[in-house]
Amino acid sequence: MSGEFDIIKAYFSHKQSVRRDVDLDIGDDCAIVRVPDNSRIAITTDTLVAGTHFLTGANPAWVAHKALASNISDLAAMGATPAWCSLALTLPEADNEWLQSFSQAFFDLADYYNIHLIGGDTTKGPLSITITIQGFVPFERAILRSGAKVGDWIYVTGELGDSKAGLDVILNPDLRSHPAGDELEKRHYLSTPRVLAGQALVNVASSGIDISDGLISDLRHILNASGVGARLNLESLPVSDELLEFVKYNKEQAFQYALTSGEEYELCFTIPDYSRVSLESAMAYTGTRYTCIGQIQAGDELSLYFNHTKVNWQLAGYDHFLRKE
Repeated sequence: MSGEFDIIKAYFSHKQSVRRDVDLDIGDDCAIVRVPDNSRIAITTDTLVAGTHFLTGANPAWVAHKALASNISDLAAMGATPAWCSLALTLPEADNEWLQSFSQAFFDLADYYNIHLIGGDTTKGPLSITITIQGFVPFERAILRSGAKVGDWIYVTGELGDSKAGLDVILNPDLRSHPAGDELEKRHYLSTPRVLAGQALVNVASSGIDISDGLISDLRHILNASGVGARLNLESLPVSDELLEFVKYNKEQAFQYALTSGEEYELCFTIPDYSRVSLESAMAYTGTRYTCIGQIQAGDELSLYFNHTKVNWQLAGYDHFLRKE
């Protein structure tokens, strides 16, 4: 099996139950979908490239999960409901075993979030995966980066730092023998998009973003868009037992991982003081851990405090061209 259309037919065409709002999916020049009343469409695209986002020998099921989850997380950050996606897959060759594992994991995650694959493309070349996902959000109720106000509280979901530690394990074979090594590697690939949390925050959060390039970078996006500064209390950063074990219980190092870890796909969001009770009610049914880590302040500085003492850590998140982490 080597042809483009053979690959599509064998692994990607008609593998799901058709959503009611999909009028036409794979097999024509375009897909046709219907938009719910009083909603707008949220659209995001991400590309994963072998050698940059994953090693060529990585588990294809994990790669599929990571590729789709990163897009779903973008929608979650805006409070959108995922609906449809397209997949552009570039392959050096038609590897049936790789394709079977990749496509099965892709559809497992897509079906979990009721996302319908409606089209895409396959081509030959260096291995890369580009996904465009569309969802809908109630009219004029999307969570944006630009709404944070002085006095708002800063929160994150989940735990931070595990993805960076997992990447360390992936890149350094000597770390694979660490007791937490296997689990941290899984967490690098197998994130949980916070869709329910994002939907719960639509009427509560003043701003939000997903943590894809590291908390310290992504929070700055909120601050820049909103024209404000912030104070972070580092001792409040949620870190896992596995990460603490990985860094030999060096809390300062653990917090630096939490600040700079890319591809976490947790949410960072801000809440007005008067909405903190509403936040508890909104998040109660989501099953998502969330932690207050600081507060929005006047000015444009992002200040870091550890046990009430200001620290001057020169940290940055991930940038594809600067190659910093």
